[in-house]
Amino acid sequence: MNNTSPSDGPTTKAKATAAVVIIGEEILSGRTQDTNLGTIARFLGDIGIPVKEARVVGDVTEEIAEAVNTLRARYTYVFTTGGIGPTHDDITADSIGFAFGVPVEHHPEALAILDAHYRPGEFNEARRRMARVPKGGTLIDNPISKAPGFQIGNVFVMAGIPRVMAAMLVSLRPRLTGGAPLLSHTLSVFAGEGTIASTLSDAQAAYPDVAMGSYPFYRQERYGTSLVLRTDSPERLQEAAGDLARRLSGIGITPVDGEIR
Repeated sequence: MNNTSPSDGPTTKAKATAAVVIIGEEILSGRTQDTNLGTIARFLGDIGIPVKEARVVGDVTEEIAEAVNTLRARYTYVFTTGGIGPTHDDITADSIGFAFGVPVEHHPEALAILDAHYRPGEFNEARRRMARVPKGGTLIDNPISKAPGFQIGNVFVMAGIPRVMAAMLVSLRPRLTGGAPLLSHTLSVFAGEGTIASTLSDAQAAYPDVAMGSYPFYRQERYGTSLVLRTDSPERLQEAAGDLARRLSGIGITPVDGEIR
């Protein structure tokens, strides 16, 4: 599908960014609730790599490949979860191979890891599927269930089971180059978004380097809005939060630091 080099990806020295591809019909059907996206976003945010886009795709080779190829050209890193188990519908390895235009082969090191993990006679043909990696890929350690993930180019392919995925993610830390951790500050008000929209817009214009978002809520039998500010500069975050608080007070709304429970 795409014969570009496995090293393809953004080549500028801009701040690192990431995207996530959640793979699996069970997510789209509602049978399984995804928690991996949140785990990945928090982990990467702590090392200064913001997640800029996420997609959920079913078990369809062409759709997985299209998502991966689009995102790996757009962002520094792409992380996928799901579809690397032993059953017929675990097609992620083949889909990634298709995306990169390379064959998928049994990885000798992966075979050795799994062979040592299972008791004699248990390492059957189905489990051997979990040792299949696109040519040129390197393994991602799995300290939980041993079946490894893999990296090819700027794409990291991990398990869908949340506990296993989280362990794989930790093992990847030395391979990732981030920046200053992303910081956030929340101001909450018992006022609707329509009431504070222009005030928030004015504050955003004054601090274009600080991302500002509004998130409505219903708590204590009242409607309100959480205003979340994000940046990697603690000084700018403090300045912007103080400015927004003053602007809200100026229109008769008293903000509360943090989330209202």
